[in-house]
Amino acid sequence: MTAIASLSAVALSKLYAGRSLSPVEVAKDALDRIERFEPDINAFVVRDAEVTLAMAEASQSRWLKGAPFGPLDGVPVTIKDNIGVKGWPMRRGSALASNAPWPEDAPATARLREAGTVFLGKTTMPEYGWKGVGDSPFSGITRNPWDIRTGPGGSSSGAASCAALNLGCIHIGTDGAGSVRIPAAFTGVVGLKPTYGRVPAYPVSTMGFLAHLGPLTRTVADTALAMNAIGRPDNRDMTAMTEPPPDYVAGLAGGVKGLRIAWSPSLGGHHLVDPEIAALAAAAALAFRELGATVEEVDPGFDDPLETLMTLWSAGAALALRGAGPEKRAQMDPGLVAVAEAGEQVPGSAYVDALLNQRNALAHHMAQFHERFDLLLTPTLPLPAFEVGRNAPGHGGYGDDWTRWTPFTYPFNITQAPAISVPCGLTSAGLPAGLQIVGPFGRDVLVLRAAAAFEALQPFARVDVPVRSA
Repeated sequence: MTAIASLSAVALSKLYAGRSLSPVEVAKDALDRIERFEPDINAFVVRDAEVTLAMAEASQSRWLKGAPFGPLDGVPVTIKDNIGVKGWPMRRGSALASNAPWPEDAPATARLREAGTVFLGKTTMPEYGWKGVGDSPFSGITRNPWDIRTGPGGSSSGAASCAALNLGCIHIGTDGAGSVRIPAAFTGVVGLKPTYGRVPAYPVSTMGFLAHLGPLTRTVADTALAMNAIGRPDNRDMTAMTEPPPDYVAGLAGGVKGLRIAWSPSLGGHHLVDPEIAALAAAAALAFRELGATVEEVDPGFDDPLETLMTLWSAGAALALRGAGPEKRAQMDPGLVAVAEAGEQVPGSAYVDALLNQRNALAHHMAQFHERFDLLLTPTLPLPAFEVGRNAPGHGGYGDDWTRWTPFTYPFNITQAPAISVPCGLTSAGLPAGLQIVGPFGRDVLVLRAAAAFEALQPFARVDVPVRSA
């Protein structure tokens, strides 16, 4: 039989139904591999084998009775440290946060529990998710399985490293400025930022309308399966959609023939892109012509919205740290403290202007763009993964600010439109590159359908064990 470590959620469901594999076997295999690989990747902040096996045994019982909760029953999953899981701490990557058990499941967690999934643990993140790399004073450094000298990106750092090694099939992350797509690109997995409000959140993020929840997986089909569960309404989030989600799995069929697709190599030419990444992303974009789409190189024509982002981002960081005095701040990530202190100086009028006027202007601009083009393609990131322990690569002209090497992700947090990162090849050093597919607001099914068509044409490379390259 195919090794459990290579199986997707879709494959597991079929094997459970045929009784050729059990949720307990899968859970034990995942726990064994986590035990082996965790010293190399450092992806977890909570592990609870007793809970994991109890959930697996309950799922196995349901399958044996012929009464599973659905196709996700028995599928192993992980959950990021800023998403509530009843009975486990939620520390948001901070050593100063309470270690007390969280009192209730967040909406996404509740939907996964209702679906019968098996929780493997909670995954690492930088402190309060403030940056695009994967270290924090609380959990240390999380590493990229493709080369453990490099980082997986962030802030859904541990989720991405687990997804790359298939330590669980579905990994729930959050994305406020690229925090699902950045690590997806660095680790060669699928990372979806759904349309804002499609996946309810509670408690809400201090990053407000920038913050999305979404899955990281090894396959587009697993992403669709996850969205069928976590995209369901929850009245604890007043900004979330109230209608049931579409069937994302059914929506994968149909391909992209006849679609009008824009390819933007650098979102207007203002951003430095590594030559190997540029070549891999361009080849991936042009491959959509083989699938029957019209592909035109064209930029969407907006200025870099970094100032808008940082007005909202820094104010959100200030809110997150408002109860932390000098003594506590001295123990925090200095970069987070600096951003929060900048946010404390943001006038209320500037925040409201960014939240309402600037955000709406960019969203309207992209809505007009999508009247001409069904989808927009860009590189997800302009560079491959770089050395751990740094906020920026230290080369290539990106400076010291993590937002300078993530220019393709955060514009679409501001517009709140769906965007997915899919793997599009490996550099000569064996590090993954990502292609970003952006759709109109609310057209998540179209984005996933395009991603599935590309995956079928160009299957994704895999890593099975953590690698230390020479």
